[in-house]
Parts: sequence; C-alpha cells; structure tokens
Amino acid sequence: MGTKRKIGEKGELLAEQFLQAKGYEIIEKNWRSGHKEIDLICRHADFYIFVEVKSRTNVKHGMPEESVSESKIRSVTEAARVFLYDKTYKDIRFDVVSILFKNETEYDILHIQDAFY
Repeated sequence: MGTKRKIGEKGELLAEQFLQAKGYEIIEKNWRSGHKEIDLICRHADFYIFVEVKSRTNVKHGMPEESVSESKIRSVTEAARVFLYDKTYKDIRFDVVSILFKNETEYDILHIQDAFY
C-alpha cells in the first residue's frame, strides 16, 4: 500500500467522502493551531464536529481507533478551543473515523460519534 503518510492521506480522503455521504459539511481539513492538528472539522445540524482519522493496514498493534492516545485527545480538544474562539455554535462533538485497509481497494470504516471529550 505504501508509506504511513500515503495510508494516512488515503484514509483522510475516504473519511471525508464517507462523512459527506452522511450529510456532513467539511469546513476544514488538516486545520492547525501551532503544532496541534485536527484532521477534519465538519458541521452537521447544529454541531461542529472535530474528527480524528486513524488508518491502518493490519491489526498487529490493535485496531486503528485504539491508537487515539490521551495526548492526542488533549491536542485535538485544545485546538478545537482555539478554532471555536470566535464562532457561534450550539454544540460540539469529537468523533473518530477508523479505517482498516484490507488491500489497495478494500477497507472497513468505522465512525465513532462522541468518541471523547
């Protein structure tokens, strides 16, 4: 399949397409605040949704969603606070989209809503 970077980029594109098909509006991709990054920022109904995308080609080290660490959660929530500073919103949510590639063209995708906060 290729390098970790290519796998991550392909996973983020698939996650974006998956969420758009569910009616989510993609506001930002790879949004940064200093060294902190949010993979996808979406709107759906009255929510801002901050999405961490995790992709893997095997489960030797666990499922992709299991690799969302406490430090990653802190980083994403801190970046979300910066993003929301001057925004009007009703509610927010932190989701994880997990993608497990079986081969070049086949994959399993799991969308975990309210994964952390």
